[in-house]
Amino acid sequence: MKPMLSSRPVLWFLFLFNLAVAAVAPFVVDGDQGVMTSVGMGVVSLGAGVSLLRTRG
Repeated sequence: MKPMLSSRPVLWFLFLFNLAVAAVAPFVVDGDQGVMTSVGMGVVSLGAGVSLLRTRG
C-alpha cells in the first residue's frame, strides 16, 4: 500500500482533489461541519503537497 500512496500520480490526485474539496466544502455544507471538512481536507492536501516537494528531483 505504501508504494502506491507514494507514487507521484496518486500524490497529485490527493493534492488537487482534497484542495478542491477544501475550497468548496464551506459553501456546500453549512455550519461547523463544512468548516471542519474544509480543515481536514486541507490538512490531507498539505500533506500530499509536502510529499510531492520532498520527492521532487
